[in-house]
Amino acid sequence: MSAPEVHALGTTPITSHAFNGDRSQVAVSLNSNDVTIYSRQGKEWNVTDTLSEHDKLITSIDWAPNSNRIVTSSQDRNAYVWQETQDPQTGKMVWKPTLVLLRVNRAATFVRWSPNEDKFAVATGARAIAICSYDEENNWWVSRHLKKPIRSTVLSIDWHPNNVLLAAGSADMKARVFSAYIKDVDSRPPPSVWGERLPFNTVCGEYSSPSGGWVHAVGFSPTGDVLAFASHDSTVSIVYPSGPVIYTIKLNSLPYVTLTWTAEDSLVAAGHDCQPIVFSGSAGGWQLVGTLDDTSTSKSNGGTRGFGVAGSQVGRLNSAAFHTFRQADSRGSSSPTSAAGSGATDTELLTVHQNTITSIRPFSGSAEKVDQVSTTGVDGRLAIWDVNNVAELTGKMGALRLH
Repeated sequence: MSAPEVHALGTTPITSHAFNGDRSQVAVSLNSNDVTIYSRQGKEWNVTDTLSEHDKLITSIDWAPNSNRIVTSSQDRNAYVWQETQDPQTGKMVWKPTLVLLRVNRAATFVRWSPNEDKFAVATGARAIAICSYDEENNWWVSRHLKKPIRSTVLSIDWHPNNVLLAAGSADMKARVFSAYIKDVDSRPPPSVWGERLPFNTVCGEYSSPSGGWVHAVGFSPTGDVLAFASHDSTVSIVYPSGPVIYTIKLNSLPYVTLTWTAEDSLVAAGHDCQPIVFSGSAGGWQLVGTLDDTSTSKSNGGTRGFGVAGSQVGRLNSAAFHTFRQADSRGSSSPTSAAGSGATDTELLTVHQNTITSIRPFSGSAEKVDQVSTTGVDGRLAIWDVNNVAELTGKMGALRLH
């Protein structure tokens, strides 16, 4: 399989990333209160702008592809909309921020533009979701709150293609679908599998994490008729509301914290196991297909690592430290070499990402058929993957099939 395109943007964790419309620029948060914009120059990504306005850590970024506006959320309880305008003094293009008062008393955790780019949603720790739309008469962004029945921090959100429905995953172990219909902004949506009459704050669906874990990621399928969510109990659930049918895939790996659909019958999830995993299925059942990462060889010199014994699990658990503690627990041995061979002192993982993958986004293709996805992680790397290059998983995860 072909190797992914990998770029080391820094040595600090990347909290979030978002590309512009033509994928020539990427905005990232390097675990700070600034947004760093990189521009592609040949095969390299170079810093071209830094957006500094937030007082605390930026938690999420989204870049509207058509209007070319950036929205950011932060632990300072605010959001900013950034518009590129011409400086009247210098004539250069600069990013002008507009403060959005969310009217919350806790951190903003996640932000996404709606498909029509006329409003955006901000998840917060105040047990509320702020739906923000622009008031042209007063020249500011107005926020309305989705509150009931949220009981804890909202961790992720995703818009339905109809620009009205919004999925949310929260720390109260629930995934929900809300109506974010705003009378003066939205046209009345046609009936769907989620309902017909959709006034603001209508709960169109509520689904529990199978084993009581925080819901880290949610996502609508390209048609909007299917919902997927990933929980901290190492499960991925796919919901067909017309059934209603819920398929749950239980995994032996560490939990996933982000996911994206690549087609109506497939999605990619990633998280603490450091590699993007592909799932596929339909209304008849779902299964784990494989990984986009080739974990059979080292990513530094092209050879296999001594600590990666054949058939062992890959990802975060395949490290010298883990083998050392496992041997000490099961056999009373404290020698790392006895656990995994002469190369066990090397702690490099066999995955491209050397730490948790924090976000995964569509990179190329259409909404109905994504060809490539991009990932960023705690290791400071940006990777671009071909979704058709799927490899089998080694070890216990490779034998996992659940419908």
